[in-house]
Parts: sequence; C-alpha cells; structure tokens
Amino acid sequence: MIRKMLFTLGAMCLVFPAMAFANDPSNATLNMGIDSLWVMVAFVLVLLMQGGFILLETGSTRMKNAGHVAGKTIFTAGLAGLIYWAIGYGIAFGTANADSGISSVIGWGDFFFNPAIASEDNGLPTTIFFLFQLAFAAVSLSIAWGGFAERAKLSSYLIFTVIYIAAIYPVVAHWIWGGGWLAADGAQDFAGSTVVHLSGALAALAATILLKPRIGKFNKDGSANEIAGHNQVYTALSVLLLWVGWFGFNAGSTVSIGDGFFGYVAFTTMLGAGAGAVSSLLISWAVTGKADITTTLNGTLAGLVAITASCAFVDPWAAVVIGLVAGVLVFYSAKFFEKMKIDDPIYAMSVHGAAGIWGTLANGIFATQLLADKVGVGQGGLIDTGSWKQLWVQFESVVVCGAFVLAASFLVLGIMKLVMGFRVTEEQEIVGLDLSEHGAYGYPEQMKKAGQNLQG
Repeated sequence: MIRKMLFTLGAMCLVFPAMAFANDPSNATLNMGIDSLWVMVAFVLVLLMQGGFILLETGSTRMKNAGHVAGKTIFTAGLAGLIYWAIGYGIAFGTANADSGISSVIGWGDFFFNPAIASEDNGLPTTIFFLFQLAFAAVSLSIAWGGFAERAKLSSYLIFTVIYIAAIYPVVAHWIWGGGWLAADGAQDFAGSTVVHLSGALAALAATILLKPRIGKFNKDGSANEIAGHNQVYTALSVLLLWVGWFGFNAGSTVSIGDGFFGYVAFTTMLGAGAGAVSSLLISWAVTGKADITTTLNGTLAGLVAITASCAFVDPWAAVVIGLVAGVLVFYSAKFFEKMKIDDPIYAMSVHGAAGIWGTLANGIFATQLLADKVGVGQGGLIDTGSWKQLWVQFESVVVCGAFVLAASFLVLGIMKLVMGFRVTEEQEIVGLDLSEHGAYGYPEQMKKAGQNLQG
C-alpha cells in the first residue's frame, strides 16, 4: 500500500512538475508564515482566557449573579473588539504623527483599522498583530470588572468599556509598547504586568471605591464578613485555564519563532507560577493554621502576573524568587485591602495590582544585561549591573501609568455615578443581577427551588 502511494505521488510530480517545484517560498515568506501561525495560536490562547475570567468571577461570587457574569463578559469582549478596531488600536499603535513630538505621548492614525495585504517585506501581518493586541486589551478590561462585581448596572459596563478601550488602556500601551516616552526611557514590561494587569487593577480600584462595598460585607464596627463564592471548583478551573492562556500571553509576546526564545519565556513563566502557588499556600498555612485554597489559587495567578513583565529578562532562579514573593504579597495585600474596607470580590487589586507592581519593579532588580540586549529594551538590573537606572525607570513607569489609569477611571466613573448612577438598587442587589438585569437566572432550577422554600 505504501509503495503504491509513493509511486502515485512520484508519477504526479513527473506529470505535473509544478507540484514539486513551483511556488518555492523564499525564506522571508516562510519565516513570516511560521511567525504568523505562532502569534495566531497565541491570540487564540489569550482570547480563551476570557473563559477563565468567566469561571473566576462566577466561582468567586454568588449563584444569583452567575448568568450576569457570563453574559456581560461575552458582551463586553465583543464591544471591546469593535472599539479597539475603531479607536483603541490607533491610539496605541497609530503612526500618522510618528515624526512629531506628540508621538511620544499618544499614537494617532489607523482608526477604523484597515490592514494592508501582508507581504514578505513587512514581517508579521498587521491583521495578526492587531488581533493579538486586542486580546490583551480585552484581558485588561476583564480585570477591571472585578471592582464592579455583584453591584454594578449593566449599562455601566457598556459605557466604561467604550471609554477604557478607546482612551485609557491604549494610552498606557502606547507609552510602553507603541514607541511612547516610557519605551524611549527603556521601560521593561515584556507582556504587560503594568500595561495590562496594573491598569485593569487600578480601574477596578476606582470602581469598587465609588460603588462602595456589597451589602453585608462590613459590619458597623468595621469588621468584615466573608461573602463566599458559590463554586470553588469553577475558581480552580479558571486558574488552570488562565495559566494555560498565559503561555500565549507571555511566550506569544516574542511574536516570532526565531531561535526558540519563546520557549525560554514559557519556561520562566512556569517557574514564576509554580513558585507563587507554593509560597501562597505555605504562608496561609503558617499564619492561619490552614492551607487556604482561595489564597493558593490567587497566589498562582499572582506569580503569573509578576513574571509577566520579566519573563524575557531574568534568569530562572530570579523567576522563582519573583513568584515566591508574589505569593506572599497576595496574601498580605488581600488582608490590607479588607482592612481598608475595600470590597474586592475577585481580589483584582491583590492579584493584578500588588503583584503587577512587584513584577514591574522586579525587572529593575533581576534583569540581566545579556537578556536585555537580546530583547532590545533597557538594561540589566541592580544585581547584574550594579546600576539603579533600570529600577528607577521601572518605578517611573509604575507611578506614571498607575496615576493616569486611576485618575482617568475615577473621572469617568465619577461622572457616570453623578449623571446616571452605576450601582443597582438595594432591592436589585439582594434579588441578584441575573433576575434584576436580565430577567432570567443562570441557575434557574436551583434559584426557583430556593424561592419556593423561602415562600414555604
């Protein structure tokens, strides 16, 4: 059978020589095709992280809001795609003013993005680069929703999506990734500890402060009540999905196959995540006497967030240290925010905010000159070079980007609160957002039975 197949193939090549020799691709075209395929796969992995966010927020909140969480995540991801196409991409990566001084502050052009036909001369097709960057913007937006959880009107998601994707997130992306002034300073944020995670966390912080805590979260004496999520298995599965998606997030940010450097980035990403999982479990066990599952899950994500900025810049041992610190940091920062009476159901400020800050600063300590030269951004950190310069640049990027996102989010959400209000009524919150905002339960059988039992 095999002989017949080989004979047939050989005969076809003789009869139709074009099959054997025509369209022989140049190395440039072949490399572009391979790189394009890799980044497209990475885009799919990052986009599937939205499934992780659905399960994370659903599992961490109450059953009466489950359908709302799932539905608004899909809706806002779709809306984000349209807004990023129309405006956001142009602000982040537009090149119309590339020769002017304003380009260091904001991108311009490529609005209603109409990509050129790809060729071997322009490297990665702009269509694929657009999709990859869109997925990052959508992740940052989903992080922000942690501050809205269980008490925000559906209309507030719509309005904030438009403004965040059009005018807040793209500005930070331009400063660091789009050739802006922080990029010129050498700010190192390989895959978004600041651009994606810290930005989303600070938008969540603005939202949760303005919305105020959920009903029943804090007592009059300031003590906190635990409002348990309804499904810890969902939460654990969400962490696994996000963990897998992170390999598209970090390793995909190489945007090329090249010499296989994407494998090194994936390697350090794995080490950071593992270290975060271990240290968070151990610290909760040591302090409380119990190995808290929620803390362990959050510590794993914190390790991933922290290594995101530095995955291409640090040695393996440093990746482990970064993850270990992140796991401990998420435990104590969650307690700090609760003490400050900030109701953060998804732990966005701890996982993405505190760990995002640490991960960005860690570059200034642990980055090596060899890897900085390979990536072509900034220089080695304090340990490798003895210089404080990179640590200062990292601190600068955290402060400036954080201040901008926090101020812009407070302004936008403050106006929304004043003009239209963006928290549901007390009655709607008690009933649940599934019923009050959508007219249907995410768990119709269970919720109807609960209602019947209460009536009985």
